[in-house]
Amino acid sequence: MAKLKLTLACGSYDRTRPILDGRVQIEGVDLNAVALEPEECFARAYRSQDFDITELSGSSHLLTTARGDAPYIGIPAFVSRVFRHSAFYIRTDRGIRSPADLRGRLVGLPEYQMTACLWARGILSDAYGVASTDIHWRNGGQEQPGRTERTPISLPPEFDLQPIPPGRSLSGMLEAGELDALVTARAPSCFVRGAPNIARLFPDFRTEEEAWHRGTGLFPIMHLIGIRRSLVEREPWLAASVFKAFLQARDVALHELRQVGTLACMLPWLPDDLKRAEAVLGPDFWPYGIAPNRPELEAMTRWAQEQGLAARRVPVDEMFAASTLDIAKV
Repeated sequence: MAKLKLTLACGSYDRTRPILDGRVQIEGVDLNAVALEPEECFARAYRSQDFDITELSGSSHLLTTARGDAPYIGIPAFVSRVFRHSAFYIRTDRGIRSPADLRGRLVGLPEYQMTACLWARGILSDAYGVASTDIHWRNGGQEQPGRTERTPISLPPEFDLQPIPPGRSLSGMLEAGELDALVTARAPSCFVRGAPNIARLFPDFRTEEEAWHRGTGLFPIMHLIGIRRSLVEREPWLAASVFKAFLQARDVALHELRQVGTLACMLPWLPDDLKRAEAVLGPDFWPYGIAPNRPELEAMTRWAQEQGLAARRVPVDEMFAASTLDIAKV
């Protein structure tokens, strides 16, 4: 059988790099792989479906699945996971001392559907009793004007979401005092520059995140891998082969992280950082597959409905190719 000629776009992470550089092959595939920032992957996936295999926003995949117009079917290779207490930035001159103080405030976010924001709003509702309807949301470009939702959304009327004015950025508006807070995956430039009256809501966010994990057992999922739905329908063997390759690539990354003779990245105390992460999350701290991630996925599907993104609660298994729901063992 001739190999399929396919394209792949995803971020260049330690757990994807073995595929991007060719050390790990996808069975039956002649792959043309490119490393892109996730925002570009998502925009091109939902606007023009440029790639056969692509990194996907977990939240956008969920809401398009709920609508029945998802162009990709998911593979449970969760290539991006980030705790999100670090995603809250506030004006320090507005009396915001706790998450409860965000009620009634004007809060910016790059995209309401952004997975980081889904998790941040879920943390607010579940841990602090602040519903998404309690906040006035404003979306737009964080550093550059003109950003819009990558796939259209239509929220129920009880949710206040409005775009920021043309020509403005969220970071600029936060610095100017036109927003009370900002929820975002990337640190805004006003915070990075040390602009006056800008700070994190949770200054010691790692302690908060570790405590939250101990209480919930959740390690937030941000991005997954998707394959063009029409391609999987035509080549049903492909989904399992792609999943196997991403599992192999993750295992290569874990092996490299655990080497102490030479460090896999430029963190001087990497072995100690890894030991601390394993103490909190366990030795299998970055699992792939449905079963070990079902609590995170169930939380996401619940929040998507509660936050107005999805009109129905999506069954977790509906988001993924059937052949990847159970990992074969030898």
